[in-house]
Amino acid sequence: MAKYIGAHVSSSGGVENAPLNAHQIGAKSFALFTRNQRQWNPAPLTAKSIALFKERITEYGFAPQHILPHDSYLINMGNPDEAARIKSRDAFLDEMQRCEQLGLPLLNFHPGSHLKEISPEQCMDYIAENINYCLTHTQGVTAVLENTAGQGSNLGFTFEQLAYIIDRVEDKSRVGVCIDTAHTLAAGYEIRTAESYATTWEAFDHIIGYQYLRGIHLNDSKKDLSSRVDRHESVGKGVMGMDLFRLIMNDPHLDDIPIVLETPDPDLWAEEIALLYQMA
Repeated sequence: MAKYIGAHVSSSGGVENAPLNAHQIGAKSFALFTRNQRQWNPAPLTAKSIALFKERITEYGFAPQHILPHDSYLINMGNPDEAARIKSRDAFLDEMQRCEQLGLPLLNFHPGSHLKEISPEQCMDYIAENINYCLTHTQGVTAVLENTAGQGSNLGFTFEQLAYIIDRVEDKSRVGVCIDTAHTLAAGYEIRTAESYATTWEAFDHIIGYQYLRGIHLNDSKKDLSSRVDRHESVGKGVMGMDLFRLIMNDPHLDDIPIVLETPDPDLWAEEIALLYQMA
């Protein structure tokens, strides 16, 4: 098995540009937005864009399961307001349908926020309900919950919260988890030494299960343990230290899934990817 490292690359000018941008930095995986992440009603994908995207992932040797699209940051499927929640659900469904069109089996998203208006449990119930709705109306795409830093009223920052949502998803074969290293540290999980790294993953496996792991967001962090603040940093320039990156590159549990950099300086991505592969 092998590691598939990449970055969240630009799809400006069309989704078909993302594979090209990923190839140019030496990536073996990548993330992208399949639509303008700042708009509620972006234009649909064109047949030409879809065909070119599929051609280019084949041309550059990317496997669909190593591509991790990210949904719009506007979406909050746990919104206390019903109209806003339905708007988010419909936008998420549109994102899933785009993944179907592109032949991509994963869609990564932040679970949602209670906005301090409802209980965390009610919010997570809404999230699960809306995942179920979207899975019923699509085929072949897995909803991938990303752990959060727990900033503000964002949920999904504990393994227990992610497990709570997964427990309420009817089709367990189409729900998964993406672990973001910066969010994990900010949420209070120590992962920077071999011992603490092993302990955290043991907890993950016990509470959620490795069978649900679909991707990694590999980020250094500007903020320290338990800060509950989401601030990514370039590899080796934050509070993580380099041991974490070595541990990840040599962890067999993380083989054959997309490991995606969301570090803040795109000019460093090629260098960061090369450095990570040297650690394997």
